[in-house]
Amino acid sequence: MKISVVLITKNEAHNIRECLESVSWCDRAIIVDSGSTDGTVEAARSMGAEVYETATWPGFGPQKNLALSKAQSEWVLSIDADERVTPALRDEILAAIDSGQADAYDMPRLSRFCGRFIRHGGWYPDRLTRLFRLGKARFTDDLVHENVVTDAPVAHLRSPLLHYTYDDFSQVLRKIDQYSTLGARQAFARGKTASPASALLHGTWAFLRTYLFRRGFLDGPQGLGVALMNGQASYYKYVKLWLLHRQAAETLPPSAGLPPR
Repeated sequence: MKISVVLITKNEAHNIRECLESVSWCDRAIIVDSGSTDGTVEAARSMGAEVYETATWPGFGPQKNLALSKAQSEWVLSIDADERVTPALRDEILAAIDSGQADAYDMPRLSRFCGRFIRHGGWYPDRLTRLFRLGKARFTDDLVHENVVTDAPVAHLRSPLLHYTYDDFSQVLRKIDQYSTLGARQAFARGKTASPASALLHGTWAFLRTYLFRRGFLDGPQGLGVALMNGQASYYKYVKLWLLHRQAAETLPPSAGLPPR
């Protein structure tokens, strides 16, 4: 039973070779790239991947669905460029699809933050549906934090997918800005509202939930870093959502009946 691995990229030259090496046992590697300028496309093609380049960025969910539309194998394995499939997970995947017992499988994901794999704070086991029979699942159309949806029962794999994310705090800050912006836009499109006070409450709760209630403190300094990152990301998301509503209000004519600021 053949397997297509699908992923999306942008400026992942530092990751793409090790990523593709970890799934070299798959029959096809399909990549949709959105304007890489660091040699990602050339590196991927040199390793035999099929790369499709796009000029626009529709969001994580739509982009992954585009990659999925290129798959033709019986099974699909979805990963990100900063993830690695271990030999143990590879063997479990092959055994699972050979058994024919399910059409979709989730797997635990073990993520590394600034040099340490994080096992608390809500980061593990972080089960994600990543393996499914073609036609049995698709990605949500969310701009960020997309996931796989399927009507098929989802079986479970035990071996973790390794996630090499956040090498340093400069990367953390960039991701906070990127994901909070996308999250705010997505919430705005869904009609959600926010205020500075609610942003502060959301940020505080995200920190406390990660660090105390989900025992992030057990992961040492990196656990504190994860909690601070979650708190900041949540705070900035809702501040940006509040600002989006203010900007929208300023563009409305006086006849709209909005009270003056």
